[in-house]
Amino acid sequence: MRKLGASLAVAVLLLVATSVQAGEAGESQEASIEILIDTLRSNKKALVDVNLVLTDDEARAFWPVYDRYQQELAAVQERMAAVIQEYTDNFGKLSDEQAIKLVSDYLSIEQDRMAVRRSYLEPIAAVLPGRKVMRFYQIENKIDAVLRYELASHIPVVEQ
Repeated sequence: MRKLGASLAVAVLLLVATSVQAGEAGESQEASIEILIDTLRSNKKALVDVNLVLTDDEARAFWPVYDRYQQELAAVQERMAAVIQEYTDNFGKLSDEQAIKLVSDYLSIEQDRMAVRRSYLEPIAAVLPGRKVMRFYQIENKIDAVLRYELASHIPVVEQ
């Protein structure tokens, strides 16, 4: 448990440091978000690897499933990035109709993200014991929470 917490704490610090460096360099908010997402994506597999602690046989069976899972999840995340981009591009001039469309798109993307996560429960459970499956999803949830927190801190709330 401490190992997972320490690894995620390091990830949070890395993400925050990346965001701060981007801000200090005068890059736009959009570039900061993109750097944040790229940093997390490039380190996510390493975080999972360090915290999941697989045997050699489990690793051989798990990583191909994980790679397919991440590939499907990345497609959903790209859609989310597009919604965030559309929101930030139109922030000052967002109409009520645009706002409803963006909320609808967001909810659809969230539903698709959960569908991908759910669809991989059986394939992952086929190659890992139940407790490691649970640990994997817990690690995923923690990483996702870090990303969502960082994104939320960079995305302004729409004005009334």
